[in-house]
Amino acid sequence: MGDARPIGADLRSLRKSRGLTLESVAAHLGKSVGWLSQVERDISQVEPAEVAALARLLGVPVSLFAGPETPKAEAGRIVRKDARRAIGERAPGLVEELLSPDLTDSFEVIHSTFLPGAAKPDAVERPTAELAVIVAGRLDVWLGEDRFTVAAGDSFRVRGEPMRWANPYDTPAVAVWVISPPVY
Repeated sequence: MGDARPIGADLRSLRKSRGLTLESVAAHLGKSVGWLSQVERDISQVEPAEVAALARLLGVPVSLFAGPETPKAEAGRIVRKDARRAIGERAPGLVEELLSPDLTDSFEVIHSTFLPGAAKPDAVERPTAELAVIVAGRLDVWLGEDRFTVAAGDSFRVRGEPMRWANPYDTPAVAVWVISPPVY
């Protein structure tokens, strides 16, 4: 096991989900289309500065491309708890991890922990269908202008409407999300 993990499949999925061509991404990096194609097929590797530039272009944290290399038999199949990749919008008090092995499916699964007192006062609206299941704690969510309090065992769906959240409670709220198409 090494310090790097292949990023090709995730890079290709993110590029396509954002409607970007090989040509436009390669031009942004000052690289050839052939080089980028090889990166997406895990034939060529990228330097840390190139990973940072790709993350900025795709609007994802660099940590999405980081993490330990997965044993070959587990790659694309198993995600160990201590090997989850940190992702998300980086809101204070929100910790998000990718539960999906990669971003090559038509959906992604995210584990979110909302710390006590944390809030996202500005609504987020994405062109996705999302379903969240609260597995611990309580969370206040606004879907459009409607406010709901959801608790362990409850679920809710967001489809292309503004959403914001707050955890005014004394314990963390934990949710598992299924998001389609992948956005992280």
